[in-house]
Amino acid sequence: MSKLIKPAGYKALLDLNQTELAIKKIKDFFLSSLGAELRLRRVTAPLFVLRGLGINDDLNGVEHPVTFPIRDMDGAVAEVVHSLAKWKRLTLAENGMQPGFGIVTDMNAIRADEELDNIHSLYVDQWDWERVLLAENRNESYLRRIVMKIYSAILRTEFYVCETYAQLKPFLPEDIHFVHSEELLQMFPDKTAKEREHLICRKYGAVFIVGIGGRLSNGEVHDNRAPDYDDWSTPNESGFMGLNGDLLVWYPVLDRSVELSSMGIRVDKEALLRQLVLQGKEERTELYFHQRLLNGTLPLTIGGGIGQSRLCMVLLHKAHIGETQASIWPDAMRRECREAGMQLI
Repeated sequence: MSKLIKPAGYKALLDLNQTELAIKKIKDFFLSSLGAELRLRRVTAPLFVLRGLGINDDLNGVEHPVTFPIRDMDGAVAEVVHSLAKWKRLTLAENGMQPGFGIVTDMNAIRADEELDNIHSLYVDQWDWERVLLAENRNESYLRRIVMKIYSAILRTEFYVCETYAQLKPFLPEDIHFVHSEELLQMFPDKTAKEREHLICRKYGAVFIVGIGGRLSNGEVHDNRAPDYDDWSTPNESGFMGLNGDLLVWYPVLDRSVELSSMGIRVDKEALLRQLVLQGKEERTELYFHQRLLNGTLPLTIGGGIGQSRLCMVLLHKAHIGETQASIWPDAMRRECREAGMQLI
């Protein structure tokens, strides 16, 4: 498999039984830490939603959800979720959550269009969280405050895991560096977006790249984003566009950057209408979710997702996400992984 990274001399530091126990320890400890940092209440979430309501997420705008007909609902079609950004906002409205508080859930998804490699799987599990905010907090300063709280929870979890398993040594830096995607372009104008991520993460160890989805000065986007959850078109305090971003760390095992979280301040009415026009998707204004937002019956929020298996992979120093989750992999990849010392679950 040409996209498979095979670290020379790789050997898992925990065996399969230790790994399974460690995964549970990480998930329990991090969820508790995240909930305390952000004042989040755990809620139960759906695996699928009805098609045609605008509730499912488009992610980059091109993925195709897994669908199936519902026999007892006259053939209505259900879609397996990609993530829960819009569903969480509806749930916050129904629960009457106050500013400064929010919800978190275990999100399970199937992303059938994913290209499989060391960090990408058909199966996605993440902590999906959402928190109500006030209008005056729709700014970059507030975004940074929340990012630092999340990174603190990650650092606390790394310390706990390394204290539990002496063979694991901490490697994450104490601080996280913030940079806008336009600034990153100016630093490395001759590199691709992914190459720029690797270079900045290698330098700082942990980075939050602000502004993902809007057009940069070279006419390109750092990465695609759907128009109706993150706000990537409102100017921030640095004068650049975007109130969202990605949290990445430099991962020595694979000698590359790894994204652990994508998050942001969500669209308000003005940003939603602007971004639908920018992407030529104005017809979505007729969908249930979009109508709720345009009619002012949804709260202003900030939210995102944090990869569970990916965080476990990084904190346990694994070389393949299949070592921390059960999924389907091509036979050739399984064979190569086995030969390279990666024991896929």
